[in-house]
Amino acid sequence: MYQAGQASIVHAVASPYRERSHFDGQDVLESGLTRPGAVDTGWLNRALGALAPAGQVRGQGGRQAFAVGPVTPLVARGPAPVLSWTPPRLPPATDDTVMRLIDLYNHTDPALARALEERVGLAAIARAGGIDMAPGKSEPPKPQATPGQVPPAPVPGAQVRAFFAESAGAAAKFMARGDGPRVGALAYDGWDTHAAEGAGGGRLFALLGALDNALAAIESGMGAGWKDTAVAVITEFGRTARINGTEGTDHGTATVALLLGGAVKGGRVIADWPGLSETNLYERRDLKPTTDLRAVLKGLLRDHLRVDERTLADNVFPGSAAVKAAGGLVAST
Repeated sequence: MYQAGQASIVHAVASPYRERSHFDGQDVLESGLTRPGAVDTGWLNRALGALAPAGQVRGQGGRQAFAVGPVTPLVARGPAPVLSWTPPRLPPATDDTVMRLIDLYNHTDPALARALEERVGLAAIARAGGIDMAPGKSEPPKPQATPGQVPPAPVPGAQVRAFFAESAGAAAKFMARGDGPRVGALAYDGWDTHAAEGAGGGRLFALLGALDNALAAIESGMGAGWKDTAVAVITEFGRTARINGTEGTDHGTATVALLLGGAVKGGRVIADWPGLSETNLYERRDLKPTTDLRAVLKGLLRDHLRVDERTLADNVFPGSAAVKAAGGLVAST
């Protein structure tokens, strides 16, 4: 997509959030406000409510948003109608989710908690031996820990890749319909890669491959509508600029955003690059934010969906009048 001029990379970006809590960072990212817990609506839904019923963007889907997943993400919640869809294939539970369930069931159903613990133990033994416990699946051997090292987290396998691609492709096909919704939101978790990230075969490598498959599925699923499509890939914060002792990275600040689609003016890296020397790092550990993510999102909403700047500053991203919309992100029409 980049080579075709349909993808841009925006670097050293961040939301207004400057702490390192995933929950609070995600709330700020999706609400569009500067602090967590301030509202129960999302910036995408509020932007959709500001659009004319039809005519300003492709399709005749009215003021509809589309959300993929068991729970509608905050970014899509609000007064504008939201269509929700849960893929038939659910993502595998993360290690963190399993441990939370075990803790919960230890208080309510000890027998089930013991069964879960046994399953986790068997899975760890299987991974150490290069065995995939999923029926009918075969994965390459997992990296093993040497004495004194923290065992690496399991690398996402075929189930994750299939979930990413199938959910994204199905969502795109639905949006490509003439009466389909105008905007959609998909959330993919599992990116908290503190250990065994791996440039050529670890957890982050596998997740980025799954994301690449999902983006390709969106392009394919949109069909002729791809030329009028803009996709923003964003996250709540980045990772540290240094690798930790377990071959991973910890919670950081600035990160990268990806803009893709036939409507995007692509083939560019857009950045006010701060550098990675220690004196240039934020708090001497993170990539320093030099671009406000709200400026990027404002630019897309203004130039692609035709949301006016006053609405963007007052309602979509309240209190953001000083953050000017980035220009030139969308191809000329």
